Amino acid sequence: MNYIKYILIFGCLFFGILGFSQNLNDYIEEALKNNPEIHSFELKHQISAEKTNESATLGNTEFSAGYFVSEPETRTGPQRFKLSAKQMLPWFGTITARENYTNSLADASYTDIVIAKRKLTLSVAESYYKLYALQAKQLVIKEQLDLLQHYEQIALTGVEVGKTSAVKVLQLQIRENELDEKRQIFEQEFLAEQTSFNFLLNREKENVVEVKSAIEIPSETKEIQAINLDLHPELLKYDALYNSVTQAELLNQKSNGPNLGIGLDYINVAERTDMDVLDNGKDIFMPMVSVSIPIFNKSIRSKTVQNKLQQEEIEAQKTLKINQLNSYLDTALKNRINARISYETQLKNLEQAKNAEEILIKNYETETIDFNDLLDILELQLNIQLNKIESVQKYYLQSAIINYITNN
Repeated sequence: MNYIKYILIFGCLFFGILGFSQNLNDYIEEALKNNPEIHSFELKHQISAEKTNESATLGNTEFSAGYFVSEPETRTGPQRFKLSAKQMLPWFGTITARENYTNSLADASYTDIVIAKRKLTLSVAESYYKLYALQAKQLVIKEQLDLLQHYEQIALTGVEVGKTSAVKVLQLQIRENELDEKRQIFEQEFLAEQTSFNFLLNREKENVVEVKSAIEIPSETKEIQAINLDLHPELLKYDALYNSVTQAELLNQKSNGPNLGIGLDYINVAERTDMDVLDNGKDIFMPMVSVSIPIFNKSIRSKTVQNKLQQEEIEAQKTLKINQLNSYLDTALKNRINARISYETQLKNLEQAKNAEEILIKNYETETIDFNDLLDILELQLNIQLNKIESVQKYYLQSAIINYITNN
């Protein structure tokens, strides 16, 4: 299963460098480096990998000692004390099966790292484009405030020469107040999102996040070719889990074999003083072999049934995840198309709204300007610009989701 690691490593790096502006890539790299959740998953993987060393060990060697309180007499002399050593050995291949099982668990834990990195990358991208939208909305409102102040001066001049009423000036000022209120709300929302963004990068919440001031939707979008989701880490995790259950069953079958034991008994014998015999006082060495056979162990058969059911469960979960990913992908693709359509529509509407504004201004040179129409046109322009910003945000957010699913 080591091939899964190579696929996941490549995929993670590949995902981190495509589809984003350079400063966003820098933020993603910083998040991947500093995020405590990623670090936690990495530590869990190290623990799982270390368990492979633990699984390669044998059971404890047993030592025992006994002293004969009443020394039994033998032909060669009385027995004084006894020393024993015993080592149980698993059936052939059991240690290898145990190592394979722990390795499969380590592979499964490694997929958690890659999935967490992908999700973090997506979260950073989502937050970044929210910040872009909130910043862009503030800039648009500031531009319209400057424009309203310009028209306020025109209105004041019109009041002086009798071409307009003071009421129109007040209407412009009320509109300025409303816009400034919106700007302040967007500013607070930006600061709140900036805090969330900084926490994703595990840094101080007051850190200033630099966001590009202008982002446009590209004229052409790369088409998604036939997608093979089998290499998606969320699906590879199910493959790794399935393999771990397979290895668990192989280990279970090895448990059905006998355990061998080897040992040695040493008995200290004292010399006889009442007579001289052959091998007088010769100590006793007794090699020993034992066998442990699981004759009445029903748990092995039960574990086999459990492992089979668990594999069926994993296959069902994988099928469900495939369907979910395909559904998310289809929805994201259509939402990105919708964002492009909305963006192009807003561009056309914005151009027409600006033409209407120019017509009103030109009419002012010959007659009294209709400030009600002007306010309506400016409000329409603002709504169009805000919708345009939201279309850009939606387009890149859906692109990030598509990137998460397809690695394209």
